[in-house]
Amino acid sequence: MNIGDAAAASGLSAKMVRYYEAIGLVAPALRTEAGYRVYGSDDIHTLRFIKRARSLGFSMEKTGELLQLWRDRDRSSADVKAVALEHVAELERKIAELRGMADTLQHLASHCHGDHRPGCPILRDLSANAAPPAPVTAPRRRRT
Repeated sequence: MNIGDAAAASGLSAKMVRYYEAIGLVAPALRTEAGYRVYGSDDIHTLRFIKRARSLGFSMEKTGELLQLWRDRDRSSADVKAVALEHVAELERKIAELRGMADTLQHLASHCHGDHRPGCPILRDLSANAAPPAPVTAPRRRRT
């Protein structure tokens, strides 16, 4: 099948298929005499594997590592589990960080009056470590 068919069968865009090939995540596709890429069922299976790993948030590097483990029939499942659990720990750290950001913003928003007054704890917090804004001055008129 051609790249469009392979992309459709794997759920990826043709651009992503080319990108994965360019970075070495997948082997270069066979080519016709005219230079068109040709993909087989093994290629589609690999592309689906990559898509699933990426949808679970694995980095390109970790996806490549998982691909190597998948292809290695002598591998230990403990090696695969270690990669997965490392990723779970990273996801948990990100979740905690996002929860902290959401809690902070919720706290600031609950203390903002949200009315016509200019005072705002949200802007005050954001500007706490920022340089003060440059004063806005009205343009001067030229005398003629």
